[in-house]
Amino acid sequence: MRETDRSGRPGLARPRPERGTPPAGVPVPRPRRALHPGAWWLWALALGTAATRTTNPLLLALLITVSGYVVAVRRPHTPWARSYGAFVKLAAGVLVLRLAFAIVLGSPIPGTHILFTLPEVPLPDWAQGIRLGGRVTAEGLAFALYDALRLAALLICVGAANALASPSRLLKSLPGALYELGVAVVVALTFAPHLIADVRRLRAARRLRGRPDKGVRGLVQVGLPVLEGALERSVSLAAAMDARGYGRTAEVPTAVRRTTAALTLGGLLGVCAGTYGLLTAAGGSYGLPVLLAGLASALAGLWLGGRRSVRTRYRPDPWDARAWLVSASGAAVAALLILAGSLAPGSLDPGVVPLEPPTLPLWPAAAVLLGLLPAFVTPAPEAARDPRKEPTT
Repeated sequence: MRETDRSGRPGLARPRPERGTPPAGVPVPRPRRALHPGAWWLWALALGTAATRTTNPLLLALLITVSGYVVAVRRPHTPWARSYGAFVKLAAGVLVLRLAFAIVLGSPIPGTHILFTLPEVPLPDWAQGIRLGGRVTAEGLAFALYDALRLAALLICVGAANALASPSRLLKSLPGALYELGVAVVVALTFAPHLIADVRRLRAARRLRGRPDKGVRGLVQVGLPVLEGALERSVSLAAAMDARGYGRTAEVPTAVRRTTAALTLGGLLGVCAGTYGLLTAAGGSYGLPVLLAGLASALAGLWLGGRRSVRTRYRPDPWDARAWLVSASGAAVAALLILAGSLAPGSLDPGVVPLEPPTLPLWPAAAVLLGLLPAFVTPAPEAARDPRKEPTT
């Protein structure tokens, strides 16, 4: 197409800038690089480790609050990030189920504060040690509540890692020797988020059509399309993996393969023996050296095993200062709670016989608050795009 310029002479039409494009000469800000997904997993697993070291409900509630706040302010606007709510519901279900078992099946903790008494069902002689019904004491319920809250906090921490870390970016960061195992783990971890997204999409579609989406009928009519979509997605994934040469390995000498297997197996055995030595009082002298030697051997085996997998990485995620800070904050929480458990175990494990109200220890609570550091040092997630504001052609 030809246009006329100001003098009236015909000339070429000037290209018009696309909608949303900044004018010439204006610097375009670079998008902030997201945090390394491994840092999120290390932070979440460290918080989960801290949760396993205490049964104090106040500290556990503080751990859940810290992880929930970080997820609320740093969760990206992606479908897999919505799985955090499912993990919270799973944790609540575990809590209710554990209390129900303590009420129906009784508790091994003796107690004197009887809340109520259920009709007891007589059992045969071969079921000694098991009872149905009977007295329900406050001490037994408190013990079950503390124990279930610890497991619930661990599940919520794992849910925080699923909501914050991208599974595909985490897979790119794995060493070559663990790539095939990592693919299987990533597929398993992304199953629940995809399933939740499909259920929400189908329920919204049924509501728009005026059809029921609750109850047994709605569950059946939603479940069949979800199952069909899962099967189609699995077939598409298998075809894509086959087209990309998944499982292809390079030629490696026999000596290297045997050395890799010996180093990896020996390293795992060393890690197990060293961990056992650290957990027992008699193995405190040899536990740490054996653990370090096992880790070194396992890492050497993984490095050699990576030579079998010919892979390249496109735009790998760097491990920057922010990743170090996030990982260090979680490790500090776990280390300080482990230290508090050795120095003042009574503050982390409140007694139930006799029944005492739990108290919040000050410096372990301050140590848990260190887990809030990722909320301030990591970049905020990008705002979700509104499809109504997208340019149309």
